[in-house]
Amino acid sequence: MDEPHLGPGADDQQRDPSAATPSDRRLSPGATAFLGLGLSIGLCFALMVGLGVLLDGWLGTSPILLLVGLGLGTVLAVLMAVATVRKYL
Repeated sequence: MDEPHLGPGADDQQRDPSAATPSDRRLSPGATAFLGLGLSIGLCFALMVGLGVLLDGWLGTSPILLLVGLGLGTVLAVLMAVATVRKYL
């Protein structure tokens, strides 16, 4: 007895996963990737600004090291974001 024809794309579920094209094997970001990205950006800012505030208080150079910490935090956050996003491109 012949099996009934289920229409186009019916055999997609029976495809061999090892026969996938490279674009099919690309990772897709999930919630954990975005959570990790947000946490790393927040930690970069918090640590660098916090370090700048502490050093400003200790050395008496009020806003200078805070601004340096903010700049370094921004650079680190961008680098972390680029590194995370590149995994999924």
